Amino acid sequence: MTPQELHNDAIVIDGLIIAKWNRELFEDMRRGGLTAANCTVSVWEGFQATVDNIVKSNALMAECSDLVRPVRTTADITRAKEEGKTGIIYGFQNAHAFEDQIGYVEIFKQLGVGIVQMCYNTQNLVGTGCYERDGGLSGFGREIVAEMNRVGIMCDLSHVGAKTSEEVILESKKPVCYSHCLPSGLKEHPRNKSDEELKFIADHGGFVGVTMFTPFLRAGIDATVDDYVEAIEYVMNIVGEDSIGIGTDFTQGHDKDFFEWLTHDKGYARRLTNFGKIINPEGIRTIGEFPNLTEALLRRGFSEPVVRKIMGENWVRVLRDVWGE
Repeated sequence: MTPQELHNDAIVIDGLIIAKWNRELFEDMRRGGLTAANCTVSVWEGFQATVDNIVKSNALMAECSDLVRPVRTTADITRAKEEGKTGIIYGFQNAHAFEDQIGYVEIFKQLGVGIVQMCYNTQNLVGTGCYERDGGLSGFGREIVAEMNRVGIMCDLSHVGAKTSEEVILESKKPVCYSHCLPSGLKEHPRNKSDEELKFIADHGGFVGVTMFTPFLRAGIDATVDDYVEAIEYVMNIVGEDSIGIGTDFTQGHDKDFFEWLTHDKGYARRLTNFGKIINPEGIRTIGEFPNLTEALLRRGFSEPVVRKIMGENWVRVLRDVWGE
Protein backbone atom coordinates (compact mmCIF):
# COMPACT_ATOMS: atom_id res chain seq x y z
CA MET A 1 0.00 0.00 0.00
CA THR A 2 1.44 3.39 -1.00
CA PRO A 3 1.41 6.27 1.51
CA GLN A 4 -1.42 7.92 -0.46
CA GLU A 5 -3.43 4.68 -0.50
CA LEU A 6 -2.97 4.29 3.25
CA HIS A 7 -4.04 7.89 3.81
CA ASN A 8 -7.12 7.40 1.62
CA ASP A 9 -8.06 4.23 3.51
CA ALA A 10 -7.39 5.52 7.06
CA ILE A 11 -9.66 7.41 9.44
CA VAL A 12 -8.00 10.86 9.57
CA ILE A 13 -8.99 13.13 12.45
CA ASP A 14 -7.69 16.58 13.31
CA GLY A 15 -8.22 17.27 17.01
CA LEU A 16 -8.22 21.06 16.63
CA ILE A 17 -8.87 23.42 13.72
CA ILE A 18 -9.63 27.12 14.28
CA ALA A 19 -9.61 28.14 10.61
CA LYS A 20 -11.93 30.59 8.82
CA TRP A 21 -15.10 28.64 8.11
CA ASN A 22 -16.19 28.78 4.46
CA ARG A 23 -16.75 26.48 1.49
CA GLU A 24 -13.15 26.95 0.33
CA LEU A 25 -11.91 25.49 3.64
CA PHE A 26 -14.28 22.52 3.43
CA GLU A 27 -13.04 21.84 -0.12
CA ASP A 28 -9.47 21.83 1.21
CA MET A 29 -10.51 19.38 3.97
CA ARG A 30 -11.71 17.03 1.24
CA ARG A 31 -8.46 17.50 -0.72
CA GLY A 32 -6.60 16.55 2.46
CA GLY A 33 -8.72 13.45 3.02
CA LEU A 34 -9.89 14.61 6.46
CA THR A 35 -12.50 12.28 7.95
CA ALA A 36 -13.40 14.55 10.89
CA ALA A 37 -12.16 17.57 12.84
CA ASN A 38 -12.77 19.37 16.13
CA CYS A 39 -13.72 22.82 14.86
CA THR A 40 -13.64 25.81 17.22
CA VAL A 41 -16.92 27.76 17.47
CA SER A 42 -16.16 29.65 20.71
CA VAL A 43 -13.12 31.21 22.39
CA TRP A 44 -13.86 34.51 24.14
CA GLU A 45 -17.60 34.61 23.35
CA GLY A 46 -20.29 34.31 26.01
CA PHE A 47 -23.45 32.20 25.77
CA GLN A 48 -25.45 34.29 23.27
CA ALA A 49 -22.56 35.02 20.90
CA THR A 50 -21.58 31.35 20.92
CA VAL A 51 -25.13 30.30 20.07
CA ASP A 52 -25.01 32.83 17.20
CA ASN A 53 -21.73 31.26 15.98
CA ILE A 54 -23.37 27.83 16.02
CA VAL A 55 -26.39 29.15 14.06
CA LYS A 56 -24.02 30.53 11.39
CA SER A 57 -21.98 27.32 11.34
CA ASN A 58 -25.14 25.20 10.97
CA ALA A 59 -26.23 27.33 8.00
CA LEU A 60 -22.80 27.02 6.35
CA MET A 61 -22.78 23.25 6.85
CA ALA A 62 -26.27 22.99 5.33
CA GLU A 63 -25.05 24.94 2.28
CA CYS A 64 -22.00 22.66 2.00
CA SER A 65 -23.68 19.35 2.80
CA ASP A 66 -22.02 17.78 -0.24
CA LEU A 67 -18.66 18.25 1.55
CA VAL A 68 -19.32 18.05 5.29
CA ARG A 69 -21.67 16.51 7.85
CA PRO A 70 -22.24 17.16 11.57
CA VAL A 71 -20.72 14.74 14.08
CA ARG A 72 -22.56 13.92 17.30
CA THR A 73 -21.37 10.30 17.73
CA THR A 74 -18.42 8.19 16.61
CA ALA A 75 -20.85 6.43 14.24
CA ASP A 76 -21.14 9.80 12.47
CA ILE A 77 -17.35 9.74 11.94
CA THR A 78 -17.69 6.32 10.29
CA ARG A 79 -20.55 7.65 8.15
CA ALA A 80 -18.47 10.65 7.08
CA LYS A 81 -15.74 8.26 5.89
CA GLU A 82 -18.26 6.12 4.00
CA GLU A 83 -19.86 9.19 2.38
CA GLY A 84 -16.56 10.79 1.38
CA LYS A 85 -17.30 13.84 3.53
CA THR A 86 -15.58 15.54 6.47
CA GLY A 87 -17.35 15.26 9.82
CA ILE A 88 -17.49 18.49 11.82
CA ILE A 89 -17.29 18.26 15.62
CA TYR A 90 -18.15 21.55 17.33
CA GLY A 91 -15.66 22.49 20.02
CA PHE A 92 -14.93 25.38 22.39
CA GLN A 93 -11.49 26.66 23.35
CA ASN A 94 -12.87 28.19 26.53
CA ALA A 95 -15.62 27.32 29.03
CA HIS A 96 -16.54 31.03 29.06
CA ALA A 97 -19.70 30.30 27.04
CA PHE A 98 -21.10 28.33 30.00
CA GLU A 99 -21.02 31.61 31.94
CA ASP A 100 -22.11 30.74 35.50
CA GLN A 101 -24.86 28.32 34.46
CA ILE A 102 -24.21 24.60 34.85
CA GLY A 103 -27.38 23.93 32.82
CA TYR A 104 -25.77 25.51 29.74
CA VAL A 105 -23.42 22.50 29.47
CA GLU A 106 -26.26 20.19 28.42
CA ILE A 107 -27.75 22.86 26.13
CA PHE A 108 -24.50 23.05 24.18
CA LYS A 109 -24.22 19.26 24.09
CA GLN A 110 -27.67 19.23 22.47
CA LEU A 111 -26.40 21.79 19.93
CA GLY A 112 -23.61 19.39 18.92
CA VAL A 113 -20.66 20.48 21.07
CA GLY A 114 -18.41 17.49 21.80
CA ILE A 115 -15.16 18.98 23.20
CA VAL A 116 -14.64 21.99 25.49
CA GLN A 117 -11.34 23.45 26.65
CA MET A 118 -11.63 24.46 30.29
CA CYS A 119 -9.75 27.80 30.00
CA TYR A 120 -8.15 29.81 27.21
CA ASN A 121 -4.83 31.26 28.43
CA THR A 122 -6.25 33.21 31.42
CA GLN A 123 -8.58 32.94 34.39
CA ASN A 124 -12.26 32.10 34.09
CA LEU A 125 -14.88 30.79 36.51
CA VAL A 126 -13.65 27.21 36.06
CA GLY A 127 -9.91 27.58 36.54
CA THR A 128 -6.71 29.11 35.21
CA GLY A 129 -5.03 29.24 31.80
CA CYS A 130 -1.36 28.77 31.01
CA TYR A 131 -0.43 32.49 30.96
CA GLU A 132 -1.67 33.21 34.50
CA ARG A 133 -0.65 32.35 38.07
CA ASP A 134 -2.48 29.07 38.44
CA GLY A 135 -5.02 28.85 41.27
CA GLY A 136 -6.30 25.44 40.18
CA LEU A 137 -9.81 24.16 39.50
CA SER A 138 -12.56 26.12 41.27
CA GLY A 139 -15.48 24.57 43.13
CA PHE A 140 -17.73 25.67 40.27
CA GLY A 141 -15.19 24.11 37.90
CA ARG A 142 -15.56 20.76 39.64
CA GLU A 143 -19.30 20.92 39.04
CA ILE A 144 -18.70 21.79 35.37
CA VAL A 145 -16.35 18.80 34.96
CA ALA A 146 -18.95 16.50 36.55
CA GLU A 147 -21.66 17.85 34.23
CA MET A 148 -19.43 17.51 31.16
CA ASN A 149 -18.78 13.90 32.20
CA ARG A 150 -22.51 13.31 32.63
CA VAL A 151 -23.64 14.70 29.27
CA GLY A 152 -20.58 13.46 27.33
CA ILE A 153 -18.42 16.48 26.49
CA MET A 154 -14.65 15.94 26.52
CA CYS A 155 -12.52 18.18 28.79
CA ASP A 156 -9.63 19.75 26.84
CA LEU A 157 -6.59 21.16 28.70
CA SER A 158 -4.37 22.49 25.89
CA HIS A 159 -4.25 26.17 26.97
CA VAL A 160 -4.88 25.37 30.65
CA GLY A 161 -2.43 25.95 33.51
CA ALA A 162 -0.50 23.01 34.98
CA LYS A 163 -2.26 22.97 38.37
CA THR A 164 -5.76 23.33 36.92
CA SER A 165 -4.95 20.62 34.36
CA GLU A 166 -3.75 18.22 37.04
CA GLU A 167 -6.91 18.78 39.10
CA VAL A 168 -9.21 18.30 36.06
CA ILE A 169 -7.39 15.05 35.20
CA LEU A 170 -7.95 13.79 38.76
CA GLU A 171 -11.53 15.10 38.97
CA SER A 172 -12.82 13.74 35.66
CA LYS A 173 -14.37 10.28 35.58
CA LYS A 174 -13.87 10.16 31.80
CA PRO A 175 -10.73 10.60 29.67
CA VAL A 176 -9.55 14.18 29.17
CA CYS A 177 -7.17 15.53 26.52
CA TYR A 178 -4.59 18.01 25.45
CA SER A 179 -6.17 18.33 21.99
CA HIS A 180 -3.30 20.41 20.60
CA CYS A 181 0.02 20.71 22.42
CA LEU A 182 3.77 20.22 22.01
CA PRO A 183 6.45 18.98 24.41
CA SER A 184 8.54 21.46 26.37
CA GLY A 185 11.28 18.80 26.19
CA LEU A 186 11.90 20.00 22.62
CA LYS A 187 11.16 23.71 23.23
CA GLU A 188 10.39 25.64 26.41
CA HIS A 189 7.16 27.65 26.05
CA PRO A 190 4.24 28.39 28.42
CA ARG A 191 1.92 26.52 26.02
CA ASN A 192 4.10 23.39 25.83
CA LYS A 193 3.73 20.45 28.22
CA SER A 194 6.52 18.90 30.28
CA ASP A 195 7.40 15.21 30.07
CA GLU A 196 5.83 14.83 33.53
CA GLU A 197 2.55 16.47 32.44
CA LEU A 198 2.37 14.31 29.31
CA LYS A 199 3.01 11.14 31.31
CA PHE A 200 0.47 12.16 33.99
CA ILE A 201 -2.43 12.63 31.56
CA ALA A 202 -1.64 9.34 29.77
CA ASP A 203 -1.26 7.42 33.05
CA HIS A 204 -4.77 8.60 34.01
CA GLY A 205 -6.40 7.42 30.78
CA GLY A 206 -6.05 10.75 28.98
CA PHE A 207 -5.10 11.64 25.44
CA VAL A 208 -2.59 13.92 23.67
CA GLY A 209 -3.15 15.58 20.29
CA VAL A 210 0.14 16.95 18.94
CA THR A 211 0.07 20.37 17.28
CA MET A 212 2.32 21.77 14.56
CA PHE A 213 1.98 25.46 15.48
CA THR A 214 5.47 26.63 14.54
CA PRO A 215 6.08 29.12 17.41
CA PHE A 216 6.02 26.06 19.73
CA LEU A 217 8.16 23.76 17.52
CA ARG A 218 11.91 23.51 18.03
CA ALA A 219 12.68 24.79 14.50
CA GLY A 220 10.12 27.63 14.72
CA ILE A 221 9.02 29.12 11.39
CA ASP A 222 11.72 27.09 9.60
CA ALA A 223 9.98 23.84 10.62
CA THR A 224 9.02 21.19 8.08
CA VAL A 225 6.55 18.32 8.28
CA ASP A 226 9.50 16.17 9.44
CA ASP A 227 10.03 18.48 12.45
CA TYR A 228 6.35 17.96 13.25
CA VAL A 229 6.84 14.18 13.06
CA GLU A 230 9.84 14.51 15.41
CA ALA A 231 7.52 16.08 17.99
CA ILE A 232 4.91 13.33 17.46
CA GLU A 233 7.58 10.68 18.02
CA TYR A 234 8.85 12.46 21.14
CA VAL A 235 5.37 12.56 22.66
CA MET A 236 4.57 8.98 21.67
CA ASN A 237 7.70 7.76 23.45
CA ILE A 238 6.19 9.19 26.65
CA VAL A 239 2.45 8.47 26.31
CA GLY A 240 2.50 5.32 24.17
CA GLU A 241 1.01 4.52 20.77
CA ASP A 242 -2.60 4.33 22.00
CA SER A 243 -2.84 7.77 23.65
CA ILE A 244 -1.66 10.01 20.82
CA GLY A 245 -3.24 11.73 17.83
CA ILE A 246 -3.17 14.84 15.68
CA GLY A 247 -4.36 18.35 16.65
CA THR A 248 -2.85 20.71 14.09
CA ASP A 249 -4.32 24.08 15.27
CA PHE A 250 -4.80 25.12 11.63
CA THR A 251 -5.67 28.85 11.42
CA GLN A 252 -6.12 28.77 7.66
CA GLY A 253 -7.73 31.83 6.08
CA HIS A 254 -7.47 34.17 9.08
CA ASP A 255 -5.90 37.64 9.00
CA LYS A 256 -3.88 39.76 11.43
CA ASP A 257 -7.04 41.09 13.17
CA PHE A 258 -8.01 37.55 14.16
CA PHE A 259 -4.64 36.93 15.82
CA GLU A 260 -4.90 40.27 17.64
CA TRP A 261 -8.27 39.15 19.02
CA LEU A 262 -6.90 35.73 19.94
CA THR A 263 -3.75 36.94 21.72
CA HIS A 264 -5.44 39.52 23.99
CA ASP A 265 -7.24 38.51 27.18
CA LYS A 266 -10.97 38.26 26.40
CA GLY A 267 -10.12 39.41 22.88
CA TYR A 268 -9.66 43.06 23.85
CA ALA A 269 -7.78 43.44 27.19
CA ARG A 270 -4.07 42.97 27.91
CA ARG A 271 -1.79 41.32 25.38
CA LEU A 272 -0.89 37.79 26.46
CA THR A 273 1.54 36.73 23.78
CA ASN A 274 2.88 37.76 20.38
CA PHE A 275 3.58 35.03 17.84
CA GLY A 276 5.12 37.20 15.13
CA LYS A 277 4.94 35.55 11.72
CA ILE A 278 2.51 32.62 11.57
CA ILE A 279 3.46 30.01 9.00
CA ASN A 280 2.79 26.28 9.12
CA PRO A 281 5.56 23.71 8.61
CA GLU A 282 6.74 23.27 5.06
CA GLY A 283 4.93 20.28 3.57
CA ILE A 284 1.72 20.78 5.58
CA ARG A 285 1.01 24.49 5.09
CA THR A 286 -2.62 23.81 4.15
CA ILE A 287 -5.19 21.22 5.21
CA GLY A 288 -5.09 19.92 1.63
CA GLU A 289 -1.51 18.73 2.24
CA PHE A 290 -2.56 16.33 5.04
CA PRO A 291 -1.45 13.24 3.03
CA ASN A 292 2.15 14.47 3.39
CA LEU A 293 1.89 13.83 7.14
CA THR A 294 0.99 10.16 6.61
CA GLU A 295 3.92 9.86 4.21
CA ALA A 296 6.30 11.58 6.69
CA LEU A 297 5.24 9.23 9.53
CA LEU A 298 5.92 6.19 7.33
CA ARG A 299 9.25 7.71 6.25
CA ARG A 300 10.18 8.09 9.93
CA GLY A 301 9.73 4.34 10.34
CA PHE A 302 6.30 4.11 11.95
CA SER A 303 4.41 0.92 11.03
CA GLU A 304 1.13 1.11 9.11
CA PRO A 305 -0.98 0.07 12.16
CA VAL A 306 0.66 2.77 14.31
CA VAL A 307 0.21 5.41 11.59
CA ARG A 308 -3.51 4.53 11.45
CA LYS A 309 -3.73 4.96 15.24
CA ILE A 310 -1.97 8.35 15.19
CA MET A 311 -3.92 9.68 12.21
CA GLY A 312 -7.33 8.99 13.71
CA GLU A 313 -8.15 5.59 15.20
CA ASN A 314 -7.03 6.65 18.68
CA TRP A 315 -9.23 9.77 18.56
CA VAL A 316 -12.25 7.64 17.64
CA ARG A 317 -11.67 5.30 20.59
CA VAL A 318 -11.23 8.06 23.19
CA LEU A 319 -14.20 10.06 21.87
CA ARG A 320 -16.37 6.92 22.17
CA ASP A 321 -15.20 6.56 25.78
CA VAL A 322 -16.32 10.13 26.51
CA TRP A 323 -19.43 10.41 24.34
CA GLY A 324 -20.66 6.89 25.11
CA GLU A 325 -21.55 6.18 21.49
